[in-house]
Amino acid sequence: MAPEQLPSYAGIRPVALAVIWNGPRILVEDKWDRPDPFYRPPGGGVEFGERAIEGVRREMREEFGTEVKNVRRLGTLENIFDYHGELGHEIVMVFEARFVDSSFYAAERIVGMESGGSRLETVWIDVSQPLDRPLYPNGLLELLSDRSG
Repeated sequence: MAPEQLPSYAGIRPVALAVIWNGPRILVEDKWDRPDPFYRPPGGGVEFGERAIEGVRREMREEFGTEVKNVRRLGTLENIFDYHGELGHEIVMVFEARFVDSSFYAAERIVGMESGGSRLETVWIDVSQPLDRPLYPNGLLELLSDRSG
């Protein structure tokens, strides 16, 4: 299908992210190696025909080789952004989840693998304290504050 024939929603990417709490801290991808470093909870794109909640479970299996439990929807955010001159648009479904394997909570850094084979590093950050870089998607910190407030 030619780009001019694509439906208007074709450039919008559905994303499902997992917020995993460890006290006041959440697990985030540590995107320190980017020109503009940032944090983002783990997760990824929802595949065609897949429910977002199943996308979160699949992403945790693929990225960390583990299962999650108690998965529940926290909210939905719309993320329109410019990443180095390229416009992006995501509908982000945010879920809370817990690791089935409790040993993950003892690790300061959890290393996983992106679907393309690149290394994925995650860390725990305390969202009750000022952060040293942005937490994406925009609006997530407010959504988390609503949960704890």
